[in-house]
Amino acid sequence: MAANQPLVVGIGGTIGATSSTERALKIALDAAGAEGFATRMFGGADMARLPLYDPRGTTRTEHEQAFVDAVRQASAVIIASPGYHGSISGVVKNALDLLEETARDERPYLADMPVGLIATAYGWQATGSTIAALRSIVHALRGWPTPFAAAINTQETKFDADGGANDPAVVEQLRRVGQQVARFAPLAAHG
Repeated sequence: MAANQPLVVGIGGTIGATSSTERALKIALDAAGAEGFATRMFGGADMARLPLYDPRGTTRTEHEQAFVDAVRQASAVIIASPGYHGSISGVVKNALDLLEETARDERPYLADMPVGLIATAYGWQATGSTIAALRSIVHALRGWPTPFAAAINTQETKFDADGGANDPAVVEQLRRVGQQVARFAPLAAHG
């Protein structure tokens, strides 16, 4: 990453093997990269290394520090969550809770940052409620959810190991998420 190259941080996935959520996030991050941004993904394996957030904790692990530092350096963020029981997953929520470490920063939380949203679920109902939950969280963290969010029904859409999916329209939606955060980031920097 060049010193002056803006950064998009991706947060999402599930613990265990590479998930459809993580693959969807990678497509969106690649689109941001094509717009000239450096990207950094915190997938399921990364989030599994984050202990449960303790607001009274006085020290943070190296994994917690790396995550918070990356978000501090970011010009934009993309959050991808599986829809578990109608909302975001616990590991994604735990990672977002850790952003409380930025509360006293000059730019706290996700303030003034464009934030792209992706939800994957085994059915349409959970994708909609997960996107709604993510929008509420991003607003609470003072971020700007981008106008377009990708809701992916994994009952219908299958991702492959080569960075694609069986539905070209889904790939295009995910690219649009990455393009929007990249295109809105300069507006936030000059706002």
